[in-house]
Amino acid sequence: MGPPTIHGTVLAAEVSEILCSAASGAELTFEQGLVLATAEGAELEVLVAAADRLRRETVGDAITYVVNRNINFTNVCFVGCSFCGFGRGPGASDAYSLSFEEVVRRAREAWDRGATEVCVQGGLPRDLDGFFYRDLLRAIKHAIPGMHVHAFSPMEIDYGVLKTGMPLRDYLQMMKDEGLGSIPGTAAEILDDRVRQELSPNKLPAARWVEIITTAHELGIPTTSTMMYGHVEEPAHWVRHMLLLRAIQKRTGGFTEFVPLGFIHENTRLYRHGGARPGAKREEHLRVHALARVLLHGAIKNLQVSWVKLGFETSLACLRAGANDFSGTLMEESISKAAGATFGEYVSPEEFRSRIRSIGRLPAERTTTYKIRRLFEDPQQDPPAAAQLPVIRTDSHVTYSEGAY
Repeated sequence: MGPPTIHGTVLAAEVSEILCSAASGAELTFEQGLVLATAEGAELEVLVAAADRLRRETVGDAITYVVNRNINFTNVCFVGCSFCGFGRGPGASDAYSLSFEEVVRRAREAWDRGATEVCVQGGLPRDLDGFFYRDLLRAIKHAIPGMHVHAFSPMEIDYGVLKTGMPLRDYLQMMKDEGLGSIPGTAAEILDDRVRQELSPNKLPAARWVEIITTAHELGIPTTSTMMYGHVEEPAHWVRHMLLLRAIQKRTGGFTEFVPLGFIHENTRLYRHGGARPGAKREEHLRVHALARVLLHGAIKNLQVSWVKLGFETSLACLRAGANDFSGTLMEESISKAAGATFGEYVSPEEFRSRIRSIGRLPAERTTTYKIRRLFEDPQQDPPAAAQLPVIRTDSHVTYSEGAY
């Protein structure tokens, strides 16, 4: 019997050759990446299987997660991203802002329930004080010195620089000195200025995102890296984006992980006005995660699924397509939910461990920077369940008022 075929050609011959090159340590080219990015059917199955093998060789069979809490301190934002359902104008009936005291209270509540990280981000109000981010960071670290603060996207860092007038390097050094542990590599979307112009004309340019990220890395501040897909972009954009991240990582080594973020379309202006497709389907989620494992092989070893965007079934499929990290417990989540995500705001460590074991993998709690805190090899020795946090209702937020920041 001859080799299996697709459309009269040898099945996945070119795909298999490219994957063999990646497995041997070769850095794939744009052209090779594009072949993988457009794989379908049996070729996609080959890509997924190869990505899963690379995952096993690189990080083993553990699936990690972090016990953390998201705190989105305001939804007031002037940027107006067309893909965002979270931002509000200052006069909106559901605009809110959280006081420093409330942010600290939520951080302490998370700490008392076993969290090692708070992820702090928010909208960009026009009246924000230049040193707001520093002072918020200072308040959290003063109250809970042991808490890792993973905070302030490159967009927020850029806004802080603008508001204070400080040089970027000096601003980041100040934030590090105040206890900033790491920076979310969000606001990346697609690192192509033509796409960015369509998504959000007010967003910082791709080159500025790269400058902020690389400067943070040079100062010893690690960051995550992200890519939003499933909207107006094409597979070629995925490949260029990932190769740019690979080049940055080769130079700085500062990325802790790569997080593909599927576009949530339901409540966004971009989708309502006919400017985007309605997010990615299951095959596209698998393709993006597998492609990332292969293209970033030898550079960024941790690949995270965003359960709040994918849901559990697709997350588990992607964890068998090259991914190795289940993200965090979150405890509360506003941004994806506002865009229309329906997969919840909180996953307990117990549920993470159960779902990880359901696909025959080993659960492991990690720190923000991927140090393993504990491997859970024996379910009988799992710790007792912690008390669950109450869901934070919108009407419990403090109403936003001009001058709040």
